[in-house]
Amino acid sequence: MKTDRAGLRSLRAALAAGIVIVFAGLAATVLSLPPGAEGLSNAVNEALADSGIPNPVTATLLDFRSYDTLLEIAVLLLAATAVRSIRRGTAKPMRAGDEILAFLGHVLVPVMILIAGYLLMAGLDAPGGAFQAGATLAAAGVLLVLSGRRIPLRGDGLPLRIGLALGVAAFVTTGIACMLVSDAFLDYPGPYAAIILPMLELGVSVSVALALVEMFVSVMRRSGEEQR
Repeated sequence: MKTDRAGLRSLRAALAAGIVIVFAGLAATVLSLPPGAEGLSNAVNEALADSGIPNPVTATLLDFRSYDTLLEIAVLLLAATAVRSIRRGTAKPMRAGDEILAFLGHVLVPVMILIAGYLLMAGLDAPGGAFQAGATLAAAGVLLVLSGRRIPLRGDGLPLRIGLALGVAAFVTTGIACMLVSDAFLDYPGPYAAIILPMLELGVSVSVALALVEMFVSVMRRSGEEQR
């Protein structure tokens, strides 16, 4: 027993030391930056014309650092898959929520869907984009779950799995198609960028929304089993 406690203390001490080291490294990096540094804003603005996207944030996410965005979507898919794996047993329908949640689900969810659509469409020209739209859709889904309306506690059908993988699949398929045209992965041909990028945005928003809702439902299901 004493050995287990000693090992646990050593592990905690090692984790604390690692956190301190990482924090110190990040702090040193930030403090080493020159005052008044312009960053990459000028370079991004100069390259906007080549990307075919007027919004610098969307151009950065989908074009200039598209590899990072692809990895972010892949990590989110991996996280949703891992969280889904903690569920056990068969799904049972959720009890209906109280009147306030039912009313909010009835009134707010259509508005949230409209806002998500606006954010998705506006992301190419103004603040918004796939991640914001997906998060808004996920919030609508969570509200439906809490109010006990129309969202199954567990869905393992093929459409759900396709939706979860849609963002990664869209990026990978687009990257392979770009290699056939320009010999570079995710190097969008200029004339087709205005068509390709909205499709990528749509796929990412669907995957983000489904992944967040699935993780919420999975954790909530697990908590309910532990309480029972």
